[in-house]
Amino acid sequence: MKSGLLGCCFLFGAAAAAGQANSPAPKAVAPAANQEQGARSNDQEQPQAEVSPKEARAFTRRGWVGYRDFGARGDGTTDDSEAIVAAHAFANQHGLPVKADNRATYYIGGRERTAVIRTNTDFGTAAFIIDDTEVQNRNAPVFLVGSGRQPFPLKGISSLRRNQEKIDASLPGPCLITVTDTSVKRYIRAGLNQNNGAAQTDIFLADRAGAVDRNAPIIWDFDRITEITALPVDEQPLTITGGRFTTIANRAESKYTYYSRNIAIRRSNVVVNGLEHRITGEGDQGAPYGGFLNIQDCANVTVRNTLLTGHKTYSTIGAAGKPVSMGSYDISANRALNVSFINCRQTNDIDDRTYWGIMGSNYCKNMVYDSCVFSRFDAHMGVANATIRNSTLGHMGINAIGSGTLTVEHSTIRGTHLVNLRSDYGSTWQGAFVIRNCVFVPAGGRPVSPSLIGGAYSGQHNFGYTCYMPERIVIENLRIEDAQHPEQYRGPAVFANFNPEMTDESYQQKFPYVVTKEVVLRNVTSASGMTLRVSDNTYLFRNVKLNIQ
Repeated sequence: MKSGLLGCCFLFGAAAAAGQANSPAPKAVAPAANQEQGARSNDQEQPQAEVSPKEARAFTRRGWVGYRDFGARGDGTTDDSEAIVAAHAFANQHGLPVKADNRATYYIGGRERTAVIRTNTDFGTAAFIIDDTEVQNRNAPVFLVGSGRQPFPLKGISSLRRNQEKIDASLPGPCLITVTDTSVKRYIRAGLNQNNGAAQTDIFLADRAGAVDRNAPIIWDFDRITEITALPVDEQPLTITGGRFTTIANRAESKYTYYSRNIAIRRSNVVVNGLEHRITGEGDQGAPYGGFLNIQDCANVTVRNTLLTGHKTYSTIGAAGKPVSMGSYDISANRALNVSFINCRQTNDIDDRTYWGIMGSNYCKNMVYDSCVFSRFDAHMGVANATIRNSTLGHMGINAIGSGTLTVEHSTIRGTHLVNLRSDYGSTWQGAFVIRNCVFVPAGGRPVSPSLIGGAYSGQHNFGYTCYMPERIVIENLRIEDAQHPEQYRGPAVFANFNPEMTDESYQQKFPYVVTKEVVLRNVTSASGMTLRVSDNTYLFRNVKLNIQ
């Protein structure tokens, strides 16, 4: 793998933009991309564009630059990646926006090139073909939305407490704080993808005086801190508009070698509006994808009016030595705060089970779906506060673990459960569920015996934390469409049977489960006409107070 610090010169011999047809296109000097999925753009040496003073003045007077200015053909067959990299490098140096040619089709081959976006970019109605059939570095994003600001270590902070309101630090302005304790393992996964967990980590916002944003609180106690850094937040919004992207899918062996040929967002305060992403060329085998929109180590990202595509599901042998379906995503969010998807949908049928759920996330806070039509909402290694409103979710429904409040309102959920608490991470939610004015279509209308809250917990596995069920669940104005159901159907249940073996006091949990205290039901009706009951496992949920109003 090439080092991101080894630069190479890109010399563009193609003709420049109209008005410069007789002059060679500007040069650009840029390092080869070496962007691992988790790396921050600040850690990379950035490309530098070299143009003549006359050309620089002309671009500055015009007020924007385009890919044609740097030699892009836009014919759909010539690899335009070097021209795209150069255009953004010049734009970044001079603070100019970038505009694509609306009539162009830009082909991006498998060479290791990443265009760093630090200025407003209008892809318009231009088409971009990203060919993943032969790729030099599957971890190198095509575009990286980065910050020019550099992270720095925080000195003198040796511990933190859950919900701590202020840190002892004087900051240059609002900062994104990332903290890690490698001596503590959390999210020790169970099941077919079992693992040994991940180092305890958290991410939060603090202002100049060190006050922590109460809407995104610290969620762990840190008795020891291995590393703590602050990244100054870019306070001016950066916008990315339009673009008709098509990925020609990889044909690699079906194993966990994730492809990250994507738009990686590593800057705070970003708006993506009107983008489209489609996928072609999926065959009998392929490696999974880590999200065409990959949002990480940032805050305040909004994706609007965007069309995305679910990836075909492939299987491999998991960590437990058994076949397992691999998660493959068009949306990925990791260590990100205040991420919203508004009026977004996907190209394929949200009930088509041959396609994986479109989104996966880890370590996020304050995630929102509003007016979206997607196959899934998912939080693997925890989300603190999530809201789904005015949306329709398909065959994978809502899968989550985390803390705070999960709010679902004015939405239709077509998954197996109204909300599924992921059993591979302990079916844990430390907080509350609020569900209002929703329709639940169990398993998309297939005949099943539905339960509203799904999950499983044996009490024999150490996940690295105490596991909770939501302390309080409020469900009001819910319609359960259970007209299609199996024979001997007993009616819908609030809770699935989380542990069929735990039927009396003789069953001992090594790691006890903290069960829900109260469920409030207001105007819950079913198409079958049957009354909602607590669970098939009346012993496990014997102390739940069912408050029917």
